[in-house]
Amino acid sequence: MELIAKIQRWGDRHHPKRLDYFRILLGVILMWKGIQFATNLDAFTALMKDASLGKATSISLMAHVIIVLHILGGLMIAVGTQTRILCLLNLLILFGAVFFVNLREDIARPYAEIWLSSFVLIGLLCFLIEGDGIISIEHSKEQTA
Repeated sequence: MELIAKIQRWGDRHHPKRLDYFRILLGVILMWKGIQFATNLDAFTALMKDASLGKATSISLMAHVIIVLHILGGLMIAVGTQTRILCLLNLLILFGAVFFVNLREDIARPYAEIWLSSFVLIGLLCFLIEGDGIISIEHSKEQTA
């Protein structure tokens, strides 16, 4: 537990303002992908079935959980609240996306999703350590308290 507190303190002290713009972009990308998955739910569940990620009933439930975590998590990451928790939850999803879904496809083809998924995975890892930052709801709460 002390290690997590040390990581949080280090992330809070060493957080440049330009990283906040990257956090906002990361949140918008997560929301965009969640909306894209929701509008193409049949294709999304078929993609998950092709990756052999579970039974049909669990895939449908998993797809809805992923959509909710991407949309709400992306919004909360973008505004800067509960960033570390939501990064951890979305990190598990992106880990599966990169290593179980996207690596099965041809990564050299144009518009391969592995590059976007890898970018988002690295961003989630970064903000799991760095936290909210200066331009965030959490930072403004701390300033008024």
